[in-house]
Amino acid sequence: MPSTSPFGRTLCAMVTPFTSEGGLDLDGAQRLADHLVTHGGCDGLVLSGTTGESPTTSDVEKTALIRAVVEAVGDRARITAGIGSADTRHTATLARAAETAGAHGVLVVTPYYSKPPQEDIAEHFRTVADASGLPVMLYDIPGRTGTRIEPETMLRLAEHPRIAGVKDCAYDLLGSSHVIAQTDLAYYSGCEELNLPLRAVGGTGYISTVANVAGSLLAAVLDTFDRGANAEATALHQRALPLVREMMAAGLPGTVTAKALLGTLGLPAGRVRPPLRAADPARTKALMAAYEAATA
Repeated sequence: MPSTSPFGRTLCAMVTPFTSEGGLDLDGAQRLADHLVTHGGCDGLVLSGTTGESPTTSDVEKTALIRAVVEAVGDRARITAGIGSADTRHTATLARAAETAGAHGVLVVTPYYSKPPQEDIAEHFRTVADASGLPVMLYDIPGRTGTRIEPETMLRLAEHPRIAGVKDCAYDLLGSSHVIAQTDLAYYSGCEELNLPLRAVGGTGYISTVANVAGSLLAAVLDTFDRGANAEATALHQRALPLVREMMAAGLPGTVTAKALLGTLGLPAGRVRPPLRAADPARTKALMAAYEAATA
């Protein structure tokens, strides 16, 4: 089912491919982006998010990545650029750079570490939304930032004409349902185990690390649910869960597990940048077993 959201519906939080020396691999990024859109069930890509190792890429690299991926996929997918930082001025600068580079939207995480109060958080998002003409997706992930975007703050922010979506990693289905029911914000599950539950209460889609390797399966869950085959959708959702667990909840960051699988599958990924380290052979073998079971 096509999405009317400016961000798409089935989005991959794409890894950022690096060379063996650790540099940005733009050719690899283009090949991976094309693969995810052509064969991976993705109608949107999120660049330079957590999975894209944004803490270790420079502003210049982020902009170059947007340009390369936009060139590779054209109008076949929506490109959302992760631009969040703990500094409002820096985030606004990145928003303008993303717009100039050709992104279709921006993903803005809650300012982290400083733990600002709710009205300061709201003003941060409004300032960034005013900095460019791009639609803004709020990224609510208190487990990493230390601060929640409270549902009442979401309701106020939904009044801004360019704040159009939410990546939801708050693990609060009641709060999310409250906001979905009262706004037009496009809600995206940022936690694969909640893709189907959030869709069932009015969510738009997902932004997934697992989609780097199993996007078609995750898209099939939503497609099946949307055509009314609820039992089949549940079965597909359950089929994906062991892979989700192995990639996202077994002790290693999703960036590491996604790159281990992509490399084994012969797709562009490359190394991770420190402080992250590559998965060891035993863990990579377990990841492949989960992948093969899910996609057989």
